[in-house]
Amino acid sequence: MSASIPEVSIDQVPADAVLLDVREDDEWAAGRAPGAVHVPMTQLAERLDDIPDGNPVYVICRSGGRSARATAYLNQQGWDVVNVAGGMGGWARSGRPMEADGDAVPEVI
Repeated sequence: MSASIPEVSIDQVPADAVLLDVREDDEWAAGRAPGAVHVPMTQLAERLDDIPDGNPVYVICRSGGRSARATAYLNQQGWDVVNVAGGMGGWARSGRPMEADGDAVPEVI
């Protein structure tokens, strides 16, 4: 990974962080951080208006790879965004709150 991509670990993400989840729809439905905004990475370029306001916005995926690419792209477009290393897998392992669609038990897929 390039050193030019700003990155934080799960424990550095503030409780009131603005989160952008770039995973696909099925991953989002299975388990996500409460309050996160969902814009799949495949739709980022055409949904820039949906990027939440934050200073910075924390970008998260399953493990940190897609979010790193999304972070690099959004920073090039002028956003103040930071990659969340470890992604939702790390989020779940650290015991951070999660929710899922319906009454399913949240999980990271």
